[in-house]
Amino acid sequence: MTVLPDDGLSLAAEFPDATHEQWQRLVEGVLRKSGKEVSGAAAEDALSTMLEDGLRTRPLYTPRDGAPDPGLPGFAPFVRGSRPEGNTAGGWDVRQRHATLADGAVLADLENGVTSLWLVVGQGGMPVSALARALDGVYLDLAPVVLDAGPDVSAAAAELLRLYEERGVDPKAVRGNLGGDPLGHEARTGEAQDFAPLAALARRTAEQYPGLRTLTVDALPYHEAGGSAAQELGASLATGVAYLRELTAAGLTVDAACAQLEFRYAATADQFLTIAKLRAARRLWARVAEVSGAPGAGAQVQHAVTSPVMMSRRDPWVNMLRTTVATLAAGVGGADSVTVLPFDHAVGLPDAFARRIARNTSTILVEESHLARVIDPAGGSWYVERLTDELAHAAWEFFRSIERDGGQAAVLRSGRIRTDLATTWAERSKKLAKRREPITGVSEFPLLSEKPLEREPAPEPPSGGLPRVRRDEAYEALRARSDAHLAATGARPRIYLATLGTAAEYTARSTFVANLFQAGGIEPVTEGGFADSGATEAVLCSSDAQYAEQAERTAESLKAAGARHVVLAGRGDYAGIDSYVFAGCDAVDVLSATLDRMGVS
Repeated sequence: MTVLPDDGLSLAAEFPDATHEQWQRLVEGVLRKSGKEVSGAAAEDALSTMLEDGLRTRPLYTPRDGAPDPGLPGFAPFVRGSRPEGNTAGGWDVRQRHATLADGAVLADLENGVTSLWLVVGQGGMPVSALARALDGVYLDLAPVVLDAGPDVSAAAAELLRLYEERGVDPKAVRGNLGGDPLGHEARTGEAQDFAPLAALARRTAEQYPGLRTLTVDALPYHEAGGSAAQELGASLATGVAYLRELTAAGLTVDAACAQLEFRYAATADQFLTIAKLRAARRLWARVAEVSGAPGAGAQVQHAVTSPVMMSRRDPWVNMLRTTVATLAAGVGGADSVTVLPFDHAVGLPDAFARRIARNTSTILVEESHLARVIDPAGGSWYVERLTDELAHAAWEFFRSIERDGGQAAVLRSGRIRTDLATTWAERSKKLAKRREPITGVSEFPLLSEKPLEREPAPEPPSGGLPRVRRDEAYEALRARSDAHLAATGARPRIYLATLGTAAEYTARSTFVANLFQAGGIEPVTEGGFADSGATEAVLCSSDAQYAEQAERTAESLKAAGARHVVLAGRGDYAGIDSYVFAGCDAVDVLSATLDRMGVS
């Protein structure tokens, strides 16, 4: 932990030092006003937030929340960065993903800020034979190329190496990654892949192309299947260890084997967790290299990709905000390369505007926000250092459990990893359903009148292995039902909001209800009477005091007017009320049941 020198300026010298216990007593007083009688550590726990993997975010971090010494940037355990200079020498590598041959797209990216290319080849991407066309006009000695070719990796690698030779590129100037990842491919498709050709390719690469890597340890399949940060890290470690074993068995030294690996992680809009994940990943891999006998080779090379799981199909413009926060986190966390997925990635093939926004996200953070001018900007934060340490321990335990069960290949084939990830996703899905993890534009502040974004369909990605999940999937299914109803009938399903009392009494709950039902594609109606609303159900919105006086009588009159189901916004037990909605209710269940009753299939 960095200790600042005494500069002789004591700005708070006239004030007594505040203690942790004094702060706790102040917390106790605030909680007491809300009806919670807790004291000491329990008061602090009441303000804590539980994360996945058993981690807890506390409301206050002090020097008491120490963590192991993270070392210096560029030195083991590499927590503070894999290089001494960090990203200060021009920022991180801006890596753009291309899965199709869009005319001029590759050159437009390279001419406007992109510094390396990530090309998807084979299933879900361009054919191997199109590599030459995709790289036409590209200075291959300046722009690193990273392949993602699945089972076609040998053919794609051979074609790329042929292009290097044909264009006279100095082998020492070649940079990038041939993208071999048999376990990642198996995670995606369920199909095992022979490692022997990759081992031979790695030997050739190590001998002839010192700046080129052969293997990618892609953790995205585990993230996209709903895994937590610790599960993503643990699976990547187990995969990396499996590749080390294969490469050393094929004759490479541990140092040479480590130099053949690049790790790919998801960067999410949870900025602190992403920062901690990347820092913890470097620490963990440094430990693997150390126990493998090559402590000097433990500087993990990281490629961060903005999370596909967090991208929404409704109101996709919000994805720009999500990817900006994720990119910031990746940069602060010390990623060597960052790919910003275009905001329309979940809708289809990105257009030129979306690609420009994606590449400019990194440019603005590096060139205008000067994010890369500081090495390890989060270093020294008690919160970040503690979160890094706790996440590293959780990930190490998950990695050890995989090794106990026979390694990454074994847990993929036994189905254990699928079960673990599904359990984690089921828990997270409950939070999403209850809107404890809100999705702006989807579960919060949806806009039913928004015109859907239209894009050409993207190539179907490989499938057959671990599932791919999205945060918006449950709400997207509800909205799709509403869209189908609109197409069939010319109108969306409607629900009438019966407001009681003054605006001050009903506004909070009517706003809550309108937001809730629009998340399921149900249009709230507030004007006129129920008979003229076109709705078959109604919701009472007001204060508890108004409910005590009017709820039962109003419910009776609404049913007399034809309402088949009457909902009350709040809690209670009133005659004539069929169901209740409130903050923390299962919104997906409520909305699904409502559409069922309305006959919306």
